[in-house]
Amino acid sequence: MKRHTGSARPDWQSRVESIGLTYHTHEHGPYWNDASWYEFTADEIDILEEAANTLHALCVEAAGVVIEREWWSRLAIPAAAIPVIRASWERDDFSLYGRFDLAWDGTGKPKMLEYNADTPTSLIEASVAQWFWLQDRFPGADQFNSIHERLIRAWKRAPAGRIHFVATRLSDEDRQTVHYLRDTCAQAGHATTELALENVGWDARQLRFVDLDRQPMNRVFKLHPWEWMWGEPFSRHLAKTPMVWIEPAWKMLLSNKGLLPILWELFPEHPNLLPAFADPAALNGSFVRKPLLSREGANVQVVENGTVVEEVGGDYGDEGYIYQAPARMGSHDGRHPVLGAWIVDHEAAGLGIREDARRITGNTSQFVPHLFQARTA
Repeated sequence: MKRHTGSARPDWQSRVESIGLTYHTHEHGPYWNDASWYEFTADEIDILEEAANTLHALCVEAAGVVIEREWWSRLAIPAAAIPVIRASWERDDFSLYGRFDLAWDGTGKPKMLEYNADTPTSLIEASVAQWFWLQDRFPGADQFNSIHERLIRAWKRAPAGRIHFVATRLSDEDRQTVHYLRDTCAQAGHATTELALENVGWDARQLRFVDLDRQPMNRVFKLHPWEWMWGEPFSRHLAKTPMVWIEPAWKMLLSNKGLLPILWELFPEHPNLLPAFADPAALNGSFVRKPLLSREGANVQVVENGTVVEEVGGDYGDEGYIYQAPARMGSHDGRHPVLGAWIVDHEAAGLGIREDARRITGNTSQFVPHLFQARTA
């Protein structure tokens, strides 16, 4: 595992914009790093793929235990959500995708930091942008990336009928991600409609959510976290109508960092897990404090020997915290990479990397493409 730096493509901005990565730059500089890349060996890619598949299986098993033992309070699950989650689990509702954040320095086993299992972003970067970067820069190399093809294949398993794609109007990244996923869904043969979350209506006579044409929304992809869904005014209707949500309600358990102590409890000393607890006492003063539901590193705190050495502000934490042992992040040219292992239809499908000079990956951390050299016969 090596980090390289070279020259950016002269027209990289227009190239990535042409494939939907319109949010390539923010107020602090480029988000997409066109001049650097990580190189892996084929064996290292095998290790990452195996880790992602193993961790997904562990998380699904742990979710089943949460439901069976009714550990809802350990994940701060609202009471109204419980019957919806349980019904979704019992139906084995279709799940499209998720992204593990892994820490690994190329030695030992990759360690799970968390699972972005409900509304993961950086999808266009991982699936499309870095693939075209590879074809431009290193056409003879390979990449751990079958995300696009796997998405289309997965959509073919989705329940038949029109699928509505819903996101808020606030984020360019969210809009482009929905556009991209809608395109992969259409390539799989589904009829699709896109609308803003603010335009979703409720028809009391049909007991159905409806679009602007008052057509029933029976199958909905929502780029809106389940925990936010339960805070919306329409949440009182979520249990009233039989419909397909993508991601399904049971994924609310996997995307909650309260699952991390449960995983360590169920699978102690597993080589792909970090020790994690609901109480920091077991970690002897050195730990990473994480809110159950935070995103983009918000309200995460790194503590070493009882002293806070790094933290990010935000609006999370009222739901409670978990405490995870620090991971060996690795440092390459002063940058700490987080390896995003993508799961599509329950199988590992690719890798996307974000890095930062800090140990906490936030919303301004850069995305860096990767490659590996395929094995020779």
